[in-house]
Amino acid sequence: MPGLKHEKLCLAPVAGVDEAGRGPLAGPVVAAAVILPAKGIPRGLDDSKKLSAAERARLHARLMDCATVGIGICEADEIDTLNIYWATMKAMTLAVEALGCPPGHVLVDGNRVPRWTYQATAIVGGDGISMSIAAASIVAKHTRDTIMITHAESYPHYGWHSNKGYSAPEHLRALREHGPCPLHRRSFAPVARAAQPQEISVLPF
Repeated sequence: MPGLKHEKLCLAPVAGVDEAGRGPLAGPVVAAAVILPAKGIPRGLDDSKKLSAAERARLHARLMDCATVGIGICEADEIDTLNIYWATMKAMTLAVEALGCPPGHVLVDGNRVPRWTYQATAIVGGDGISMSIAAASIVAKHTRDTIMITHAESYPHYGWHSNKGYSAPEHLRALREHGPCPLHRRSFAPVARAAQPQEISVLPF
């Protein structure tokens, strides 16, 4: 379970940062930065992938009430322009800037940190080790899922209410049948293939 071991070694305030949505074929990549309160940290914080949607929603609501939270979003067109790695780095930077106060240290899930002036530490598997990063993973995941469920109402073919833009069979099938929509990442191979005009076989007379 995540703890506060890493946070206690850093200059306060400590922000945990994580992202959601690097792998999907559609929608934004969303990063969150979270500074937990000194007292009253919600119980049950963990890697968002280990929690149910209902648990994430409950913890998200608690975190929004008690923690300092920043959100950074890069849309599909930015992902296509920058590539997913740099778009993720940008979203993380935007999330920290959105906190409204400069953190003393930033703990980032993964093995790299953005090019910024903040003191920062990358922690592989940080969402399962650090409470601050776990909190950020919950906020990022819940925020992105909510965005994709909302978009599903405008683009019902792709099944985003359930697959959230990932390459599930129903999503890939809809891409083949209907082609990509404006929210698809056209630099991703399955979307690029679906966007190409289909060859028409002409039988000889």
